[in-house]
Amino acid sequence: MEETGPKERSPGIKLLLAGLIGLALMIPLLLVYALVYDRQDQSQTAQASINSGWGGPQVIAGPVVVVPFRTTEVQNEEVGGKAVSRTVEVERLLYISPVENRVTTQIDPTERKKSIYSSVLYEAKVSGKASFALPDDLPRFGVKQESLLWDRAELRMGASDARGLTKGGTLVAGGKTLAVQPGKGPGATGGQGFFAFLPWTGEGPLEVEYAFGLRGSRSLSLVPRGGQTRWQVNSSWRSPSFGGAFLPDGREIGNEGFGASYTIDKLALGQPPVATEDPGPPLDDVEPGTNFSATTVSPAIVGARASETVTGQSRAVMVGLVEPVDLYSKVDRSVKYGFLFIGFTFLAFLLFDIVGGARVAAAEYLMTGAGLVLFFVLLLAFAEVIGFAWAYVVASAVIIGLLTAYSAAVLKSWARARFIGALLVGLYALLYVLLNLEAWSLLIGSVLLFVALAGVMYTTRNIDWSGVGRRPVPVG
Repeated sequence: MEETGPKERSPGIKLLLAGLIGLALMIPLLLVYALVYDRQDQSQTAQASINSGWGGPQVIAGPVVVVPFRTTEVQNEEVGGKAVSRTVEVERLLYISPVENRVTTQIDPTERKKSIYSSVLYEAKVSGKASFALPDDLPRFGVKQESLLWDRAELRMGASDARGLTKGGTLVAGGKTLAVQPGKGPGATGGQGFFAFLPWTGEGPLEVEYAFGLRGSRSLSLVPRGGQTRWQVNSSWRSPSFGGAFLPDGREIGNEGFGASYTIDKLALGQPPVATEDPGPPLDDVEPGTNFSATTVSPAIVGARASETVTGQSRAVMVGLVEPVDLYSKVDRSVKYGFLFIGFTFLAFLLFDIVGGARVAAAEYLMTGAGLVLFFVLLLAFAEVIGFAWAYVVASAVIIGLLTAYSAAVLKSWARARFIGALLVGLYALLYVLLNLEAWSLLIGSVLLFVALAGVMYTTRNIDWSGVGRRPVPVG
């Protein structure tokens, strides 16, 4: 005599159940995704703490000659209920950009740690030569040469985070070393930097030499100005990034570091050689987080006050010292592939259940999925300590070992468990390749998904998805 055991679920119901559990596991995957962002935010906070006593991303600008001049303007006032216009004498500033500016920068990087976090710091040696000349048609710019107050002319250099100016600076004009004073940087650096009073009357060309040391972190930007700017930058850092408004004309990157050269012409900048307004910081071209602390200097004068007007934005070229491996970006991208790990593993269990006769319970699907999600938590935790590559090896090895052993118990066969282990090895190896071939990841992933779908269709082509049966249970 035979009795039947518990009613067997149809293959379609089993597929639906595995799919629902897979969808439920998207919730912990999203929590892991949020955890990555939280740890990245903590890393940025720690880096900011490291940088706070050193200097942030730096923007350098200048030199620029600034000369006050007197002019008249009409002011409208209301006196006794009547509009009254009167002409007053005011003082404005004339900003004279260099005809040519040649800048050389050597960046010496270093890494500093706080707990498990690190930040890229650097010391830069900036030097250059610039030449100035008043335009022959100066009156066409709305300024008369006889109105210029040359006894108060200034030569200005800028650095966006003045904390980095720890080794002083020198300004030499016409072969004479000038006395350097803090502050009054160009508007492009938020008024931070240093300046010197300039003994020049505007007659003939003016040759200027400058040099200063600058500490900063992560990136260094230069604001080109004037007729033509040439910038040569070199560093021993092997992982640079180039951004901003202009890319380098030539660059070399090797094991010894990198070198890059820029040539930026006045037509590309779209700025006149002289102006009565100073362009502001290049906020769209430099790295977020760059410190700008604008100051307005208005010395008292007879009849009016000199005002420094900052308007518009400058353009900058940026050289970044990026981390060789951005572990948070890679962990973030790997989490996005988490549903593939869950899907392929569940699919293998489902096929063993439907085709091979192994019975896989909902709880077993759930615990297997939890192990797959745990991989990404382990990857993040180990990556912060031992680096992404080794963390990937450790996390994948322990999860593959755990799920292979568990599969042997669930599927009642070590042969089947070895298949699950081989599947996971292939998946983790594929994910590592996709993470390192970002440009080709979509193409490779879509082709492999097509191949996997075709294989599943072929394997299950004879399955009656709606069929329901009973398993015979012998009774003595």
